[in-house]
Amino acid sequence: MRWHPHLEASTPYHPWLTTPGSLTARLRQHCPQFNVERLRQGHARPFNDEGAVIGLPRPAYALVREVVLRCGERPLVFAHSITPLNALDGAWREIVGLGNRPLGDALFSNPRIQRQALAFARIDARHPLYRAAAKHLEIAPQTVWARRSLFLLHNAPLLVSEVFLPGLIAP
Repeated sequence: MRWHPHLEASTPYHPWLTTPGSLTARLRQHCPQFNVERLRQGHARPFNDEGAVIGLPRPAYALVREVVLRCGERPLVFAHSITPLNALDGAWREIVGLGNRPLGDALFSNPRIQRQALAFARIDARHPLYRAAAKHLEIAPQTVWARRSLFLLHNAPLLVSEVFLPGLIAP
């Protein structure tokens, strides 16, 4: 499975996947009952396709944070972020205390944070990101769309991956 810099326009998720600014802000506009549920946060090994993106040698550990962005009780997006542990003493120290607050608020309120280009993938049960997201669905589709981007603050990386769930485009 590879991440691609371009997205096929035929997917109904296209407007969501290509949102250039804060997905959190857009979800709040879409849903007045927007909320975030933090699922886990702690030291873990990145997925096989992640460590190199943030410059971690294998089998190094990173801070992993996973949340579900919801509209009321309906899951819309599963988000997974990683950053090297040494970035927690400096650039990214404030993300440790976010709790159920959205990471997007912190990322898009700081003008010093630089966002790299988005990358897209259609993932299935072979990818651990799919499996982590599917746990929060009553019925998981065969594939889901995901995007990820690298954020830099003082050259410290933070990789954010977002899996777009069926509830986002449900009637």
